[in-house]
Order: sequence, then C-alpha cells, then structure tokens
Amino acid sequence: MTNKNSWILPEGIDELHPEEAAQLEVIRRDLLDLFKTWGYQYVIPPMVEYLDALLTGTGSELALQTFKLTDQISGRTLGVRADMTPQVARMAANHFYQDAPIRLCYLGSVLQARGAKIEKSRSPIQVGAELYGSQHVHSDVEIIRLMLETLAISGVLDVHLDLGHVGIFRGLSNKAGLSEEQEAELFEVLQRKASDELGDLLDAYQLDQTWQTAFTQLLSLNGDTSVLNDARKHLTIGGDQVLNAIDELEKVAALLQTTYPALPLYFDLAELRCYQYQTGIVFAAFVPGFGFEVARGGRYDSLTKQRDAALPATGFSADVKVLSRLSSLNNTDQPAVIWAPDEDDVNLHTLIRQLRASGKVVVQALPGDKKPPNHTAVIKNLKGQWQIT
Repeated sequence: MTNKNSWILPEGIDELHPEEAAQLEVIRRDLLDLFKTWGYQYVIPPMVEYLDALLTGTGSELALQTFKLTDQISGRTLGVRADMTPQVARMAANHFYQDAPIRLCYLGSVLQARGAKIEKSRSPIQVGAELYGSQHVHSDVEIIRLMLETLAISGVLDVHLDLGHVGIFRGLSNKAGLSEEQEAELFEVLQRKASDELGDLLDAYQLDQTWQTAFTQLLSLNGDTSVLNDARKHLTIGGDQVLNAIDELEKVAALLQTTYPALPLYFDLAELRCYQYQTGIVFAAFVPGFGFEVARGGRYDSLTKQRDAALPATGFSADVKVLSRLSSLNNTDQPAVIWAPDEDDVNLHTLIRQLRASGKVVVQALPGDKKPPNHTAVIKNLKGQWQIT
C-alpha cells in the first residue's frame, strides 16, 4: 500500500493544474512573441552544466542556490541551473561575440536550493532578456522598457519602478580604501537597513567623520527624483565614479519618463541587488500588495571577463508563475468541446482528424463511457453520414 505522504511535494516545489497551466501557457507564448518583435532571439540553455562553468563570475550567492550532483560519466560535479542569466552570458560570449550588439531571450524552469526570500518557491519558470555589446545608457533604458512591456502584456497592473546604481556604493568603498572583507560586511548591513549596526561598523573601521557621514547618508538616500540632487551634495567625496553613476540614473529616469510619464519612479541608492556581479544601473518592478519584486535586472559588464570575451551587458528576468498569478487577464476560458461516439469507422476518424486540424477540441468516447463530458456539440451518424449536431 502506497504511503499517502509519498505524494507530498518538497517544500517550495509546486505543480500547476489545468487552468493554471493554461493561463501560464498563454502568457508564455505572448512573451516570446513580444521579445521577437523587439529583435531578441530565443535560446534554450541546458538544465545542468559543469559546476565550475555554471558559476563562473557569479559569486557566492548563486553558489548557495545551486543544487550539486555528480556526473556518472565524467565524475565531475554538475550544477542544476538556479539562474539562467549566467548561462545566456556564456552563450553570448562563446557563440555570438562577433555579432554585438546581441539580443537574446530565454524562458524555462530553474531549480533553487533555498528559494526567494518571500515567495519561498524553489522552482520558478524564469523568463528574461539580455542585451550584450553596448555600454550606452540607452541599452539600459531599452531593457527596462522591455521589462515594463513584459509586465503589461502579462496583465500585471500598477507597476512601480525602483532604480539604483551599484557604482555609487562601489565608488565610495574604493575611495574610502575599504578591504574586500570590509566592503562585504558593509554591503550586508546596508541590505538589512540596519542603521545602528552601520554606525558600529564604521567606528570599527576607524574611518574619519566625513566617510562615516557619507555611508550613513547613503542609507537614507531613497525617494523620488530629489534624492539624486541630495546625493550630489552628500556623496561628492566619492569622486567621479559616484557622480557619473548619479548622472546615469538621472538620464535613465528622464528617458523613461518620456515614454511612461505616469510611471512611479523610486530611487534607493543603498539597494544593491546581485551586487556580486552587477556593475551599474539596477532596477526592480513592484506592485501594491505583493511584498517582493515581480521583475528585476541591471547591468553586469564583468560577468564574461573570465571567458576571454568580456561583453558589456544589461538584462532583466521574472518568474512567469508570479506574473500569471498576479495577472488581471482571464485566459482560462474552456474551449468548446465536440463529443464523438465510440465507433471504429474510417469516415468518423477522418472527420475527427479534420476538426482537430482546424483547432477544434474533439473528445472521443471510450468503451463503457456512460455519458459524454461537458460539450457543446455531438458527432452523430445521420443517414449514413457523420455530422456535427
């Protein structure tokens, strides 16, 4: 006898029932069609790769999310993809390097050892687009616009955009002379918005008061576009790298507002998503009532450096399951069903094939069926001819 508990799925691993799967499939098709109209070519990375190749340049955060297993053929350690972005970057660097700028998109399942902070899902269906070969701010804007169109076509409403720039914190850290270990500690405290711990940490680093003020101000620099002017006043100590980053944020915001004048913009200069491999503009989309970003992305110009083909890059990704769940669209209407009798007749089978080829749903009865399923029409033999009634 089968133990009922053996049917329980692992934590964070879910399944989609027919209506959910139908809704998600409509969105999946619409998104791939959208990317195609923007010139993004669809690629399908492998589910597993050798671990060293899979994690090249990504840092420890992704390593902790990656399931590991041993390849029975080579004996080497494999990793199950937890994020498709590094895979697509490898494909771009190895196969499309001479064709820059390169536009690639992807959609597929990933598996994560720990899952997202709030969603708890460990099996997202990741969709995303990446633009390689351009460092111009317009490439960042293109990717953000494509992300916003992705949310719109998925039926995700009331989107708010959060903007930041990794170069601000990185520039301050470099100018202050922080070690890699100190930078990592400071980064972790900033992500938790732990102001008390920040003060203690800066005291422990024995930084002078000017630097302590700058890092403390960084934690409070969040809000509307006025934040950028405040940043110029309080973070000039960071030099050109910091000021250039603020200028980039201002340019991105201005370009976005020409296309989306009603889009709410929020700036958080201490928000450093994927800091270990992001290098510039970072962004995330939020909707009211959902405690986590629905899509996110940013610039990562250094991810392919260790592959001897450094490509500047920017991109975004989202979980199609989340988009489907938040969607305002109703794509779950059941199609009309034509019921066919249990008859082994060549003319009947020909009619069924023709109907299915034209997109109709035809369900043929099985031996012993007592009544047809929910249906809107029936195939009957009338005067020697099979007809729909």
